Amino acid sequence: MQIIKKVLIKQIVTEKSKEKLRSSFNDHKMRLEQECQQLRFEQRKLENKRSMSKQELSQRFQQEIKNRKEKIKLVDFKIEQLDILETGSEITEKEVEALVEVKEGSHWNKIMEESAIVIEDDVVVRIDE
Repeated sequence: MQIIKKVLIKQIVTEKSKEKLRSSFNDHKMRLEQECQQLRFEQRKLENKRSMSKQELSQRFQQEIKNRKEKIKLVDFKIEQLDILETGSEITEKEVEALVEVKEGSHWNKIMEESAIVIEDDVVVRIDE
């Protein structure tokens, strides 16, 4: 019988991976800022139509803009942490699922131990089981 088990994907931090992460964070931040601008534009457009009260409309849009600004703060924090991170350290990137064979006589604790795949610059360097 096969079961699905969670496996961590860890990345060894290198200068190349730091730059890739920084670029990803900056792209995400830029998208969020563009969404804020788009929301402000949509708000002005709808205010001119007067289909609902300005106060209600403003509250809705301000909440959405506030949500995005919180996400921007989180991205800024991640960028700060990335600058602090030392080359050679391991970070958990994500989690994937793997099929594991279970047979009679298998040691359950060994099967359920935390597993990890360690990657350095997009190359698997180690599998921890």
